[in-house]
Amino acid sequence: MASRSIFQLQVFLIFALATTAFSSVLSPYYYEKVCPKALPTIKRIVEAAVYKERRMGGSLLRLHFHDCFVQGCDASLLLDATSTIDSEKNARPNLNSTRGFEVIDQIKKEVDKICGRPVVSCADILAVAARDSVVALGGPSWKVQLGRRDSTTASRNLANDNLPSPIMDLPALIKNFKNQGLNERDLVALSGGHTLGLSQCGLFKERIYNGTNIDSDFAKERRKTCPRTGGDTKLSPLDPTFARFDTAYFSNLIKKKGLLQSDQALFSGGSTDELVKTYSYNPKAFSADFANSMIKMGNIKVLTGKRGQIRSNCRKVNH
Repeated sequence: MASRSIFQLQVFLIFALATTAFSSVLSPYYYEKVCPKALPTIKRIVEAAVYKERRMGGSLLRLHFHDCFVQGCDASLLLDATSTIDSEKNARPNLNSTRGFEVIDQIKKEVDKICGRPVVSCADILAVAARDSVVALGGPSWKVQLGRRDSTTASRNLANDNLPSPIMDLPALIKNFKNQGLNERDLVALSGGHTLGLSQCGLFKERIYNGTNIDSDFAKERRKTCPRTGGDTKLSPLDPTFARFDTAYFSNLIKKKGLLQSDQALFSGGSTDELVKTYSYNPKAFSADFANSMIKMGNIKVLTGKRGQIRSNCRKVNH
């Protein structure tokens, strides 16, 4: 009798492990049994990368965002071009712009080593690295939902179509986020991610030379490092404290000092003005909404269960 109940227990445990490995629901505790050291390892590498170069925090946050808006949060962005993969890295919004891929490679290598095999997906690494970057630069923490799997496809065309453009007006931005199941609050909160990082001159040149909804002193200041012709890759901060997670981004919008047209669009007499004002003086409200919207964005069209795969190398599909 005892041996029978032991056998039943073993069968149950095997089944329980199988459901953990192929769960169809995301959970913050997904790796607790399979590889408890996975998350601390990611955190350690992200902190070191951000310490070495503060700008990397914004770059890693952006990778997760640019991944989720194309085919969902499936690490399709990380796939290099091959004869069958039309890499999203070559899409207009990503080319010579998205960065931090080598940090993701390093995380993948170390995590697989510590777990003994590839159990942590590249898609989950992107989601956790985004959170850890925000925390490393003084922002809020949140429980990252885990258990995503990696795509076997990528779409440069979809990246060109789906990623919001820096010249979008408010109605276009609202529509763009709505297409991903995100509302106006998500739009404003997630745009607040521009409290971190830098932007290239080519993306805001039109605004600082010909824009109307812009503070003239701010425009003059930006022109010093962004010439009317050439210099498209010269960098400017998206907000005055670009290596600290704070509410300066929103205070800037109220002063008509948004760097990108799509930033200033959030405070231009439209439906999002009030929320921008609230976030500008209420860091707690911004942090809470940002965390909630990050969780929501991290759930876009995820692959779970037996769909997709756990890549051994984030840049290539397993064969």
